[in-house]
Amino acid sequence: MDHTQLPPKSTPALSTPPSDLNERLGFKQNQKVLIINCDDLGSTQAANSAIYESLRNGPATSATLMVPCPWARGAASEFRGEDVGVHLTLNSEYDLYRWAPITQAPSLLDGDGGFPRTLEDVWDHADLSEVRRELRAQIERAIYWGFDVSHIDSHMGTLQLKPEFFDVYLDLAIEFQLPLRLSGRWSEKLVGFPFRQLADQEGVLAPDELILVTAPGGVGTRSDLEVALANLRAGVTEVYVHPAQDTPEIRATGSDWPARVDDYKMLVHENWIDQMLVENDIKLIGYRELRSLMRNGN
Repeated sequence: MDHTQLPPKSTPALSTPPSDLNERLGFKQNQKVLIINCDDLGSTQAANSAIYESLRNGPATSATLMVPCPWARGAASEFRGEDVGVHLTLNSEYDLYRWAPITQAPSLLDGDGGFPRTLEDVWDHADLSEVRRELRAQIERAIYWGFDVSHIDSHMGTLQLKPEFFDVYLDLAIEFQLPLRLSGRWSEKLVGFPFRQLADQEGVLAPDELILVTAPGGVGTRSDLEVALANLRAGVTEVYVHPAQDTPEIRATGSDWPARVDDYKMLVHENWIDQMLVENDIKLIGYRELRSLMRNGN
């Protein structure tokens, strides 16, 4: 699954200086702070099992739910209070495995009756009123299912890379008082509009930096995470992973399954991440800490 489609600049060491977010969270200004977010909760049973195990027994600190996917309700049944946000979804990128809007949204359907496969298809054909209604419904359904929604992010970066779609993204963050995923300030010129500045003006929080996974399709975090942990800068950084257990189901969904299984192995069955966190004095947090700041007005 291809996520935030920006140029492959994934090392925070090259980014701009951090904001005052560390101090607002109660850390020293020079502290390295990391959020490890598991994307695609609800996409498959293999992902659900791996993500909850990564949150409960591994170093992962948050996850995001794909509400329109077939196993989203299954993820809700297994929820035990973990830090879970909503992975706002307007794309269904696999050839054979498809999911669709949860609202009546003709402009968000492709010829197969699912969400469009590509970003360009969404951007060219989506009616923004239908986008807004669909994404609000995804958040509301997650809340109805019992999730204490901690944040929102955007599947494939669809909402982050076009101003008119970002407006919807930001409006939902304001409406529900939720922090969101944004790439670092260095990427504003590449994207072409000042999305970080717009979020700041509305008091919407995001980590200082996002590690962009450079593996094909944006899935398979091992090499980027090794480099990032060794070179992490002060401030709050997010990295996203896609763990899934090795099952016939995940093998049938698409060709990226080995990378997902490797992310699961890395998080649950290896200990090098914990060792590097200690060696590099990196503190872990989830998105709830950012949400608390927003809602308390700090």
